[in-house]
Amino acid sequence: MASYDLVVIGTGPGGYVCAIRAAQLGMKVAVVEKWPTFGGTCLNVGCIPSKALLQASERYEEVTHMLPKMGIGVGKPKLDLATMMKFKTDGVDGNVKGVDFLFKKNKITPYVGTGRIVSAGKVEVKSGDGKTEILDAKNIVIATGSDVAKLKGVDIDEKRIVSSTGALVLDKVPEKMLVIGAGVIGLELGSVWRRLGSQVTVVEFLDRILPGMDGEIARSFQRILEKQGMTFRLGAKVTGADTSGKKLKASVEPAAGGKAETIEADVVLVAIGRVPYTEGLGLKEAGVALDQRGRVQTDGHFATNVKGIYAIGDVIAGPMLAHKAEDEGIAIAEILAGQAGHTNYDVIPGVVYTFPEVATVGKTEEELKQAGVAYNVGKFPFTANGRTKVNQTTDGFVKILADAKTDRVLGAHIIGAEAGEMIHEAAVLMEFGGSAEDLARTCHAHPTRSEAVKEAALAVAKRAIHM
Repeated sequence: MASYDLVVIGTGPGGYVCAIRAAQLGMKVAVVEKWPTFGGTCLNVGCIPSKALLQASERYEEVTHMLPKMGIGVGKPKLDLATMMKFKTDGVDGNVKGVDFLFKKNKITPYVGTGRIVSAGKVEVKSGDGKTEILDAKNIVIATGSDVAKLKGVDIDEKRIVSSTGALVLDKVPEKMLVIGAGVIGLELGSVWRRLGSQVTVVEFLDRILPGMDGEIARSFQRILEKQGMTFRLGAKVTGADTSGKKLKASVEPAAGGKAETIEADVVLVAIGRVPYTEGLGLKEAGVALDQRGRVQTDGHFATNVKGIYAIGDVIAGPMLAHKAEDEGIAIAEILAGQAGHTNYDVIPGVVYTFPEVATVGKTEEELKQAGVAYNVGKFPFTANGRTKVNQTTDGFVKILADAKTDRVLGAHIIGAEAGEMIHEAAVLMEFGGSAEDLARTCHAHPTRSEAVKEAALAVAKRAIHM
């Protein structure tokens, strides 16, 4: 029986980062992965391939709408979808091979097969040919991630009714696409296919898009997406989909109940969220407790109720984000090595990789109001920023929320080009307990989009210069 200090089940961002950090700290580490390639949902069928298509589709649209304004005439672009998909696949391949290289570099032993916890200290690996092997482990980390949430009455076949996985491999541009769910995944993939020529309608059960994000940001972003051509049906639900004809016919009715109507589409994308993946792990038999939402229950240090078994990432409570899982993977590896591993859940950025991007970190206005925290708001529009003005990418704004008494920055929210890069300035500031004044007093290069962050910080004290 092979024996290890740590066995990690799952090689997504949380799992592979946990394994690498543990190996750096001197542990003998093994990973178990059921897929033939490493990297989990994120690298294979999630974050990475979607960003490739977002990038490619942005450039496609840019040729039509932006380059002529710059005096660059290239004619009408021709879409070669097969080549675009190869561009995506090549990027995925490079990333998953990179994880394989890191495992070899750090002397981590990979096992390809389905992992099941037999008991504390024992992991069974069942390979594709049915052979089983038992691994002995001082500690086990569950990092199995999440799966697509299903919608009753709308059965995913990954051809015409697709999840995010199927939406990444369509072989032609649908004339009409219906997206169910106005969260990050639905808006990102909906925007890809809209740019490539689809008429995209988004149906959302709630009365707003981007649930959980700052309300003002969500309302502004919806207006931007509508201006781009996306249609929204808010406060509505899809109760079924008729697949018998050439066109799909989705039955849509008000969320509160009422008369149903039919929306036709060539492709329906189900993007109503994700659920923890615990199937076949043997958790019940091993005595590992789950919470009411099916997530692995842990204490404040990633430990389950069974000694020696831990869990991180999408399979536990918290935002289902790759970088949150990575932080947790590093934290638990350091805890197991006797160090003070920690994840600060108050400073975890979130990004919607559309164009423009939406980025957020910390508290929203709604959360601060609910908690009874007095705060000041500073906002600065990109229409007043020199760089975005000259580049004609002025949609959006920066919003800083600071404690009214201490001036400590409690949240930052950005809509704009490259917002996902700019948000980290606020994240670093917040990690060190910085104030809006600290940010406002920091010299920013000119002309840059990031100057809008400084101006928003100045606006907290009502002293923005360019507005």
